[in-house]
Amino acid sequence: MSAYANKIGVHGLVWAGGWSEAEARSSIEGAKATGYDLIEILLMDPQKVDAQMTRRLLDEYEMQATASFGLSAQTDVSSEEPGRVRAGERLLHDAYAVARDIGVSYVGGVLYGALGKYSAPVSARGRDNSVAALQRLCDAAAGSDIQIGLELVNRYESNMLNTAAQAVEYIDDVGRDNLVIHLDTYHMNIEESDNYAAVLTAGEHLGYVHVGESHRGYLGTGNVDFGSLFRGLAAIGYTGPITFESFSSRIIMPELSYTLAIWRDLWDDNVDLAEHARGFIDAQLRSAVRRRAL
Repeated sequence: MSAYANKIGVHGLVWAGGWSEAEARSSIEGAKATGYDLIEILLMDPQKVDAQMTRRLLDEYEMQATASFGLSAQTDVSSEEPGRVRAGERLLHDAYAVARDIGVSYVGGVLYGALGKYSAPVSARGRDNSVAALQRLCDAAAGSDIQIGLELVNRYESNMLNTAAQAVEYIDDVGRDNLVIHLDTYHMNIEESDNYAAVLTAGEHLGYVHVGESHRGYLGTGNVDFGSLFRGLAAIGYTGPITFESFSSRIIMPELSYTLAIWRDLWDDNVDLAEHARGFIDAQLRSAVRRRAL
């Protein structure tokens, strides 16, 4: 029996840059073979994801899934331009509908604004637009028991939510029980002073965790303080998903990879990468559980 209750996931871009049936099968099969409980499916363009096919493959391999995506400048719900806000809301609800039909219980990402570098802070009106859009999305998702996650990213990818403290304030403003915080160690390494403290700040609002290295390659070969993160997760009794996220120019999804500036080959062998990450996460969780028990 496992020493922890968390489901361990792996990001879809570890396996393929798209989601055709062949890519979906190889991705789900690869995640299963390397010991993961779930795969995170990218919904950057929801129309390219066949929900029925995906559900069939997940059932075939007895795998679970989560979903994620980010908004663009043209679909920015934190904009002051009504057309962009409307387009963003349509994308939010289209992606949610695909996720619902797949059967996932979590949809997260940069859903509160555009994923990209801004030249100015978010305005009060733009923030209000974002809050209203998330309220409507959460209300729709609540009927399907789906959690909506706010992925906190660094200052070069959002001008609104970079830290756990900012996310807690935003969640209070939205006022919906199915809105949760999504922490990501790559971004925490830039924006948070202390990973342990950030986890405690998120507290009961924490619903999803991305584990990624400072250079987005092999875990444990950069400068992320994973020990403090996992001690924090143990301290708050976090039992939600923990998903490994890594990128390399060997596998590209243009609408995301180029936005994230993935220019280098951080790895060549995705099977070795995934197996290493699975063992790394397991060791960190077991160590944190032991420390907590002392």
